[in-house]
Amino acid sequence: MDEREQKGLMIAATKRIHRKGAEFLVPAASRTGKYTVNATAKTCSCPDYEIRQAPCKHIHAVSFYLQRQVETRPDGTTVVTEMKAVKVTYSQPWQAYNTAQTTEKEEFCRLLRELCSTIEEPEQRMGRPRVPLADGLFAACFKVYSTVSGRRFMTDMREAEEKGLVDHAPCYNSIFNVIESEQVTPIIKSLIEQSALPLAAVETDFAVDSTGIGLSRTFNYFSARYKQQQTGHAWLKLHAIVGTKTNVIAACEVTERDVHDSPMFTPLVERASRNFQISEVSADKAYSSRANLELVVNKGAAPFIPFKSNHRGDGSNELWNRLFHFYSFQRSTFAEHYHKRSNVEATFSALKRKFGDCVRSKTPVAQQNETLLKVLAHNIVCLVHSMHELGVNPSF
Repeated sequence: MDEREQKGLMIAATKRIHRKGAEFLVPAASRTGKYTVNATAKTCSCPDYEIRQAPCKHIHAVSFYLQRQVETRPDGTTVVTEMKAVKVTYSQPWQAYNTAQTTEKEEFCRLLRELCSTIEEPEQRMGRPRVPLADGLFAACFKVYSTVSGRRFMTDMREAEEKGLVDHAPCYNSIFNVIESEQVTPIIKSLIEQSALPLAAVETDFAVDSTGIGLSRTFNYFSARYKQQQTGHAWLKLHAIVGTKTNVIAACEVTERDVHDSPMFTPLVERASRNFQISEVSADKAYSSRANLELVVNKGAAPFIPFKSNHRGDGSNELWNRLFHFYSFQRSTFAEHYHKRSNVEATFSALKRKFGDCVRSKTPVAQQNETLLKVLAHNIVCLVHSMHELGVNPSF
């Protein structure tokens, strides 16, 4: 398999190819845009084909995308039928899934109560008696899980009080005060990592990526395309390291939208490695750097991070050269592991569909805390499903 075939295999494994009649739209490997491939005539609109007039990586990608089935008839003639590649499917333990779904809310509240019970209550020396921190964070996370407004959420809190999950149902304004408190931010981060701990026995492969969480405000920016000022919705950036088996988030950070991805790789891997035995880490090209590769290898794990188009394997760094040559000449093996990174997209999609893709809070601290509470709620839901599908028995 030559270099173009290897790159074509990589495109077929990691990109989405669209079919339009006899033609296919194949995404470019290293930049935005698509090229048109005619599978019958074996032509492509890319510059490589126009210069060489020979199969390029996009043509090879379509060849891998399609399976050519040759049938020989009794009269000696042959019929070639082109079929779409078989889609990989995963079995769903429906009985366990249905049980997890129908009991999720009850189990969620029980696990959240156990988790919040581990919080140390700070001593109060003066002022009116305040809402216990454990009760306040329980209410805040349960409110985010419910996805309803604070006032409508009061019915759920009264039911929680009747079940003994809280000593006293706090007012919705008290819940807002907890979410707006800067002191609870490190506590929520600690709860997120603690909520992922019960899955340390089943999670060894991880993937790193980021996603946007919408805000209720807008911002102005200059559009290079339209040569004028534009107005867009603002967002925060959620950086996370995700277990590829259960989709649990082992560690996360919330930053402003303009923070780059690569510098967040080290703190995420460092925090995840404290609780998990990591065997491999996958991420996209935004995280491709010598420091990130060395960090993963030093943790005793294998990095599966694709190299950028301008990267070369002729430098003085031995590790960089070795991994670059593996990426260049073992694309099929690399793609098998790199494909696990798609679980990050599934995790972000599930989190946003279940708990919303934006936050209601207005202040920066509250927006960060509400985003972290979405992650905490997501992790507890993962625990509930793992209890029924994997036999995990979480305790805090």
